[in-house]
Amino acid sequence: MDLILTAIVEMAQPFRLLMLMAGVFAGLIVGAVPGIGGLFGMALLIPMTYNMDAYAAFALLLGMGSVNTTSDTIPAILFGVPGSVGAAATVLDGHAMAKKGEAARAFGASYSASMIGGVFGALVLAAAIPIMRPVVLYLRTPDFFAICAFGLSIVALLAGSQPLKGLAAAMLGMLASFVGLDHIAGADRWTFGQIYLWNGLPIVVVFLGLFGLPELASLLMRGSIQGDSAIPTYSGMRQGMMDTLREWPLVLRCSAIGSLLGAVPGVGIAVLDWIAYGHAARRPGPGPKFGEGNVRGVIAPEAANNAKEGGSLIPTIAFGVPGSASMSILLGAFVVHGLVPGPDMLGKNAAVTMSMVFSIAVANIIGAVTCLFLTRPLARIARVSAAVLVPLVVTFIVVGAFQTNMSALDFVLLILIGIIGMAMKELNWPRSAFSLGFVLGPSLENYFFLAYQISGWSWLKQPLVLVLLGLSVAGVIRQSVSWVKTRNSTGALPPPLPDLIASSVMTLLALAAFVSAAAWFPFEAGIFPMITAGLLALLSLAISVQTALRLLRQTRDGQAPFAPATTSGEWAPSGDGAMKGNLAVIGLCLALAVLILSIGHLAATFIFVAGAIFGLGSISPRSPILVAAGTTCIVFAVFDILVSQPWPTPWLAKIPDLF
Repeated sequence: MDLILTAIVEMAQPFRLLMLMAGVFAGLIVGAVPGIGGLFGMALLIPMTYNMDAYAAFALLLGMGSVNTTSDTIPAILFGVPGSVGAAATVLDGHAMAKKGEAARAFGASYSASMIGGVFGALVLAAAIPIMRPVVLYLRTPDFFAICAFGLSIVALLAGSQPLKGLAAAMLGMLASFVGLDHIAGADRWTFGQIYLWNGLPIVVVFLGLFGLPELASLLMRGSIQGDSAIPTYSGMRQGMMDTLREWPLVLRCSAIGSLLGAVPGVGIAVLDWIAYGHAARRPGPGPKFGEGNVRGVIAPEAANNAKEGGSLIPTIAFGVPGSASMSILLGAFVVHGLVPGPDMLGKNAAVTMSMVFSIAVANIIGAVTCLFLTRPLARIARVSAAVLVPLVVTFIVVGAFQTNMSALDFVLLILIGIIGMAMKELNWPRSAFSLGFVLGPSLENYFFLAYQISGWSWLKQPLVLVLLGLSVAGVIRQSVSWVKTRNSTGALPPPLPDLIASSVMTLLALAAFVSAAAWFPFEAGIFPMITAGLLALLSLAISVQTALRLLRQTRDGQAPFAPATTSGEWAPSGDGAMKGNLAVIGLCLALAVLILSIGHLAATFIFVAGAIFGLGSISPRSPILVAAGTTCIVFAVFDILVSQPWPTPWLAKIPDLF
């Protein structure tokens, strides 16, 4: 108790509270802007702490790190664009609720679940301080592999009415994750001579293209996010908060998932987010199906990803092993301020440790309350015309993607992944399954080889491994049985001819990947890509056969091969205007990319936003100019002040140097 009181007294000093508030508001901004992410924000703030004492420094850093997963739900719910990789699961049901006019309810549920999860994670950290070291040390590499395999089993839940497509999408995501330099044999895999690909496909760019661009195309065709003109009210926000309180067992379970898995080094936020979502989907409860606007699909991942911060601090404080990527940066702050992870953090520096608990808990409360006050004005965005919203969101997606590596290839990759995401959306290939495979692929490969090198095949006999793998198999079998029972009751089938073309292309791609991996990669670097490509080829071939039979039946019955299909689950095709909307969004991205490379990001933002809003049908001739000016100011504040870094010289600025 004396230790707790000491930490509270130390943190009650005005400057330290001010730093905590500054960190919270910086985190809210970083989370709300797609493409930045808490990792970059944490790295940005560390130099600012050099002249601070440890209490103020960690209040600033943890204040930011604790809440960027609170505000990342803003673009996820409103636009279907994850503000960070930790909001990908929230997109599925949160954006579906916004399209139904329930944006305020989704925000209320999200922020209240985030607050409870964050405070829960802080309490877990406080309770775990005396026992954290032996518990974390008990886990071995095979256990990490089993945890990742358990996470991959969620694909069975995400596949919905198309289990083969869900599994194939997961394999495609894993195959994409193997691009880059192999960490085991040191071989380059499918880099095509590009240094840009040595570190793999940037996850931020992949997620923005996969989820963001297809949803913007749909938004452009709908005309607005919300289908009706109902005005968002505080009653909707209260309903969301009551949903969270009513689902308190789910909130506590998912908070526990976030805290415990956050303490496992290597299990990132994107993994535990999907695990929490899958846990909720196993017990759907009343209301719409998951993926169609079930509020439990918002509550579960938000409770888990905010509880993660407290859990990931456990191994970081205990013995200097970062529980997440952001914690690895935080270790740099430990060095700066003369703190040594281990016994000292539980002894002479215990008050600093308890102040971290205080900072995480208070930051989550402040962040959630701030966002709750903003819920109604944020929900009003759902009624704004798509002619205004789409250019604004495209701007932040494209600029956010470009600041990842400051390379023109960022634009190329964003548009290519966006096209793939659009095709998957229209043909009912679950994008969520792709993202899960993409996140888990490298971890599965690394942990498998480490486990095999350390103990051969004997690791398969370890109790925790057997339990987790058994649960994974049981979950897949249970979901498969459920699908077999209900397969005749669903009409969620896209037109067969384009579906057949897509699955055939996928089969050829998988065969090409298998042959190239077998021919050119060393055994250690090629075995996992070969297994993944082989499974993808078999699954895609099965889908092709299944679709060809459906095409024959449809042709025999006199139906057109491009006949419209019904809507179910995550799948929400845009209909007849799909191609028009997709091409429009791709064209907007290309136009902005060329402008950024030619004249710089600020001038490009102003010209692009003004021109796009005017071209898409703004009524007032002055509104495009005003919106463009405001957007340019925001871009400057975020990308030039908050996350300041040198931007490449525009092409046109280089012309005088040629003469």
